[in-house]
Amino acid sequence: MTTKAKFGLKRKDRDSYLELVLAFPLASIQSDDHLAEAQKMMDGVLARGDLDDGEEMYLDALSDLVAAYEDARHAIEPASDADMLRHLLEAKGVTQAQLSNETGLAKSSISEVLAGKKPFSRRMIRKLADYFGVDVSVLAANL
Repeated sequence: MTTKAKFGLKRKDRDSYLELVLAFPLASIQSDDHLAEAQKMMDGVLARGDLDDGEEMYLDALSDLVAAYEDARHAIEPASDADMLRHLLEAKGVTQAQLSNETGLAKSSISEVLAGKKPFSRRMIRKLADYFGVDVSVLAANL
């Protein structure tokens, strides 16, 4: 028994989708070699420029498969508190002294975090999140 999906592709878009599936079938990524081939396929599709709906749908599905494999096999550790604070300082173009003056955080606490000797405290996270305009979850990843 066949059923008709509620969504679908017009003939031209369906043809481009099926052409891509035949060239590189959509299946769970099983190895780093398979991952490399999937990434090469995605690069090739993206290089086409303006994509039709079929190409977009294929690229979305293949991207999901790649992301699932990478999340399972090549997870990226959260940045250290020191790296995060260093990045935020550079991005805003402020010094440790300016940060201390404008937030009320002790210069020594800021220096200890940047040296990797001390993690963010909950109080520091709240003040830094407000000062840099980021969500507290960005700074609390290592708690």
